[in-house]
Amino acid sequence: MSPPPDLERLARIARDVASEWGLELGPPFALSNYSYVAPAGGHVVLKVIPAEDDESDEEADALELWNGDGAVRLLRRDRTRRALLLERARPGSDISQLPEDEATAIAIAVGLRLWRPAAEPFRWIGDHVPRWLDKAEQRGCEGSELIPLARELYASLDVGRDVLVHGDFHHHNILRDGDRYLAIDAKAMLGEREYDIPSFLRNPLFSTMTLEVTERRLAAFAAAGLDESRMRAWAVIRHAHLGVDKNQAQVLRALV
Repeated sequence: MSPPPDLERLARIARDVASEWGLELGPPFALSNYSYVAPAGGHVVLKVIPAEDDESDEEADALELWNGDGAVRLLRRDRTRRALLLERARPGSDISQLPEDEATAIAIAVGLRLWRPAAEPFRWIGDHVPRWLDKAEQRGCEGSELIPLARELYASLDVGRDVLVHGDFHHHNILRDGDRYLAIDAKAMLGEREYDIPSFLRNPLFSTMTLEVTERRLAAFAAAGLDESRMRAWAVIRHAHLGVDKNQAQVLRALV
């Protein structure tokens, strides 16, 4: 996990970029506690990504590839300052407050638009997951008891490398835009569709992960064509390095 960013430094960059691009910044969004993200007019958002957030290095490239199909559209970028001018989803409400089955159906529809063939400049998840597990073990964070099982499951996978994945695919990163829904905040890499599902399983924020709801979500994604056994394996692998509480760890062990 990266150290907390210097949000004031990011805010200064945002103000400089906004001035150069003729934008008027509003207050940053409530959940923008890592990147600096703020409205910059009625229809656009300015985002500044901290340099230490290497998982977001190809976010703009992914947005260019998606070109508004399943994700907000990239309007302008400053590579040096890691600043992105993005289409703003309106009203911008996420799917966390929707009924369970409706939220899952929307997520599936969005995911099926995002998961598409890709190659460079995107990096392969297989070059990063083992390192993330090592770091989690060194930190000894809650849930690290899952790491031996996660390594065993990871070794059993021939990890895909030709599908663009979102990387942080969950309720709070899927926003309503008129009569459609769009993804934001991608940590895009090359991998396989099933890699994206664990983040959805553990959300929304402040919800309690249960085996019943988790199985229901897995069944819905499997019905849409995803491999259920690989989703179960990735659920353990990804949560082992992201960190889980005892209840979540119990649910995850039950999945495999």
